[in-house]
This record gives sequence, C-alpha cells and structure tokens, in this order.
Amino acid sequence: MARRNRGSGGGAEAALKADAAAMRLVWRRGAVRLVLVSAIAWAMLVLLALAFHLWSCSSSVAFLSALCKKDSKVLNVLNSMGLSSKPLHRCPIPIADDPNAVAIPKRTPNTIVKKLSYITVDKQDKDPSPLFGGRQNWKQREESFKLNSTMEVHCGFMKNSGADMDSADVKYIQKCKFVVASGIFDGYDMPRQPSNISHRSQKLFCFLMVVDEVSLDFIEKNTSVSIDSSGGKWVGIWRLITVHRLPFDEPRRNGKIPKILTHRLFPQAWYSIWIDGKMELIVDPLLILERYLWRGKYTFAVAVHKHHRSVYEEGDAIKRRKRYARPLVDLQMKIYYYEGMEPWSPKKKMPSDVPEGAVLIREHTTMTDLFSCLWFNEVNLFTPRDQISFGYVVHRLGDALKFFMFPNCEYNSLFILHKHIREHSSKVEWAKTIDEIVKKGLKESRGGLGLWTPYPADLSSVELPSVKRTSPAG
Repeated sequence: MARRNRGSGGGAEAALKADAAAMRLVWRRGAVRLVLVSAIAWAMLVLLALAFHLWSCSSSVAFLSALCKKDSKVLNVLNSMGLSSKPLHRCPIPIADDPNAVAIPKRTPNTIVKKLSYITVDKQDKDPSPLFGGRQNWKQREESFKLNSTMEVHCGFMKNSGADMDSADVKYIQKCKFVVASGIFDGYDMPRQPSNISHRSQKLFCFLMVVDEVSLDFIEKNTSVSIDSSGGKWVGIWRLITVHRLPFDEPRRNGKIPKILTHRLFPQAWYSIWIDGKMELIVDPLLILERYLWRGKYTFAVAVHKHHRSVYEEGDAIKRRKRYARPLVDLQMKIYYYEGMEPWSPKKKMPSDVPEGAVLIREHTTMTDLFSCLWFNEVNLFTPRDQISFGYVVHRLGDALKFFMFPNCEYNSLFILHKHIREHSSKVEWAKTIDEIVKKGLKESRGGLGLWTPYPADLSSVELPSVKRTSPAG
C-alpha cells in the first residue's frame, strides 16, 4: 500500500511539474508576443510621427509648416539617401492686403533699346523646313549683345519653322494684356487650378496653358475639358493653347518656347507671370506684380536658386545628376569662362548668377524682350539647361536690365509643388563622351547646334574653375 501511495504522490508531483512547465512556456510565448506587438506598435507610432513630420514640412498651411524642424537629422539622413528632399523653406511674402486696392502704374518707358525687331529668315538657310531658332553664327551672337537704340536679333519663330497655334487661339490671345502662362509637354503634368485668385484678377488676366498634341490628348482623357462657342478649350480657369509642329527633337527645348519667349507667343502682353506646369499658384497674380515689379520699379523678377550661386556650380550639379551630356555641359561652360564669365562672388551686384527658373515675372519692355531673346538664343545654341545660360546673359547685359532677384523662401510661398506624372529622361543626358553621342546617334538635329559648330578660338587650354559642392542636394 505504501508503494502505491508513493507512486500516486510521484505522479501528482510530475503532473504539477508538467503544468508548471506548460505555464512557463505559455508565459514565455506571451512575453515574446507582447514584446513583438509592442515593438510593432512602437514602430508604427514612429512611422506615423515621421510621416506627419515630413507632411508638415511640405505643407503650405502655415500652422503645420511652423511645426517642422527644418534642420532635422531625420530629414538630412533621408535626403542624403535620396529618399526625401529637404522641406521647402517658406517665409511670408510682403504682399499688399487687397488686390482691389492695387493701382496699376504706367508702363516703363523704353530708354536704352527703343525699337526691337526679329530676324525671321536666314539668307544662308536654304532648307524648306528652317530651324526654329535660325542659324545664328558666332559673329551674329556677339553683335546681339551690343546694345543700340534700334536692334534686330534672332528670337525663334523663323518663318515656317513650327510652333503654330490654332486660329481660335490666335484670335483669343489678342486681348491678353496681363498673362499667367504655363506649359505642359509630352504629357508630364496635368493643369493645376490656381487658388486665392481675386475676382479682379480673374477678369484682368488670361490664364494660358500651352500644350502640345500629346499633352492635349492626355489631358482630354484624364480630366474634363470644356469647349466654348469659338472652339476654345478650357480646363477650369486655364485656356489650353495647343502648339502644332513642334520644332525640336527634345521636349525640354520645346518647353522653353512658351517659358522664355512668352512675348513672342503672346505679343500683345504687357505683363506676364510664367509658372512651370507642375506648380499650383496660390497667390493672386496682381499682388505678385505689385510686390516684385511695381513696388521697386523693376521689369524682370526671378528667385535666387536654393543651392547654387555660380553657373559652374550649377553645371557641375547638372553633370552629377545626369541632366544633360557631361562633355556638352563642359563645352558650354568653357565657352562662358573663356568669354569672361567669372564664378559668382559676393562682390557681384547680383545675389546669384543662378535663378529658380520655374517662376518668371516680367514687364514686356524692349529691354526685357531683348533679354528673353538672347537667353533663348543661348538655350538654342547650347544645352537646354537654361539656368546655366541665364547668368551669362545677365553678365553680358550688365546694368541695362532692371532686375530683381528675390529670396528663395518667398519663391516657395508662391505655389504648391506637385510631382510630375512621369519623369522625363533622354539618352543624351546619360552620355559621358562625345564619341558615345556620335556613335549612338544621340546628337540633336534641330537644337544645340552651337555645340557642334567650331568655336572661333582654341578652347583646349581652358580649365574650368574648381567647384566646391555647397549642398548635398545640389
């Protein structure tokens, strides 16, 4: 009997041990699950906080933007990894309170250049389909920078060279004295409706969205396009202006036509504000003209570049980011350096040689129009990267243009920036050598011909100034 009792007690003890082991296993598993759930919950909270942080930094709402820590280590790390750009640095714009109270001043008189006309036929061009920018030679280019009271220069729109508009649009723009212009080419973007536009500005301004046939087709398939009684096409406030027979192989060059040659596309315009197609304007255009032109008696306004001051720094960034063929960018910069374009320094009168070219604010005087023509000619002759050629043309014209370069933080407060629907990339942008461009047939046939025309001087000994990279994002 005693043995039986001891066996019975041993079984109970073993059962208790087994139960205890099972409970310990359950507790271990529970603890592991608790840790895992806590870690996941904590990670989710961190991700939500990070997402809110990034969202607040890019928000146009003042309260949310104020919550953003601009020098955040998180933003710097993400930026260095290419996962996020630094937040747009916005600051209040000292604009007038009421568009209805803004007095429109008299036009600025033409003083230095009083009469400006345009070459539309090149005598040496026998091609039945002439180049849009013409065949400007090196001598004509040099002469175009010498200011006289009467001037005739190349300025695109050579006879029978393309960029044609529909007759209904040609008739409509005749009434446009105040213009907000934008452009979409190759279906990169969709029209963004501006906000905070006063009733006065809606009546005063023509909002003109220049598109090619590819973009028009894309827009018509993806949003509502209304047609008025005269055949004009509209998306909200934007009048779509379709251009036919695009003159360039490269979409980036085609986009320079409405951007730089606004005065040629819309010749009746007194004032224009250009914004890139990916931007949503959020400031009344009449207040923009008052702030950036009329208040300081300027005729041209553009923002300082966020990162770069020197065209050589900008050129270096273009090469690193593969925005155009490296040897061709180098050649353009060598020509500029040979012709006396020094790197930017605080001794220069302008706060920068490099602009944020996505917003251009102009009164169309003969001097402003001449500047735009000369700028376009540089873009036509060399690379389509207009931020390089901008500073060079300013350098050549000296103090002749009433210029205002305003702070970058104000520039960021003029709009909401949207991403392109798709990014543009052409094979020539990745080319590393001239041989590669030639052998692979990457050479443009209707633009950039100055890069392939012998320059009237030996550039082999020209060494570009050293560039110090001032921003990891530049």
